[in-house]
Amino acid sequence: MRPRSPAEPAGTVALGAWMAFAVLSAVVISDQGPLFPDLELLSWSVGHRPPVAVAVARGLTSTGTGAVPYVLAVVAGLIAGRSARQRLVAAALAVACLGTGQAVRLGVMDLVARARPPRYDWQTQASGWSFPSGHTTTSAVTAGLLILALCLRTPRGRTALCLLAALWGVGVGLTRVYLGVHWFTDVVGGWLFATGWLALFVRAVARWLPARFLPRAPEPGTPHPSGPADGPVERDAPQDPHRRGRSRPA
Repeated sequence: MRPRSPAEPAGTVALGAWMAFAVLSAVVISDQGPLFPDLELLSWSVGHRPPVAVAVARGLTSTGTGAVPYVLAVVAGLIAGRSARQRLVAAALAVACLGTGQAVRLGVMDLVARARPPRYDWQTQASGWSFPSGHTTTSAVTAGLLILALCLRTPRGRTALCLLAALWGVGVGLTRVYLGVHWFTDVVGGWLFATGWLALFVRAVARWLPARFLPRAPEPGTPHPSGPADGPVERDAPQDPHRRGRSRPA
């Protein structure tokens, strides 16, 4: 049986994520203040800030913006491609997905115009509106690109690498609440936006890009390029090539 392409369920995932994001955005717009879990989680964060934890959170949150996500997006493209052309196209598409997602997210932030938590609770610098969280969105899209690339190539240790990418994406989002610069619902909005955007981008690429440029998962039973070929080895075969086809003496 041929494996399902990751693009096949992308439309359904995108629809579900965008519907949830629209509902959350409507609630945030109707009530610009903090929602039910926001105050409790911010209060907990303020009360649990040893210096070491704050330093670790600042280091982790810094990886969710700037050059790091774009470098990781290029890495995802290089992992996904099987030929030089596919790697180049995949890397360009990954960077385009991240960059255009950033532009759309900034427009949504201006449209919602939600204020950040009080500045006296901040433990790092921040600017702009609060919803959806920019660091959260960026790291989640990047983590999704890495996971998608790993699933396409199916290398050894894929599960551990996918889990590491997912933990990084989730961790960056949670640091924004811990450092006091975002409400928790801003982070949830960032996760939903990233999921919807990535799924929509994958669906669009699969629909419009010619198939020869698309990296695809290997068929079942296809040996890994670096691994041994499948099939039994004839250990008792004669070593002399001139004896091939001759019957063995009784």
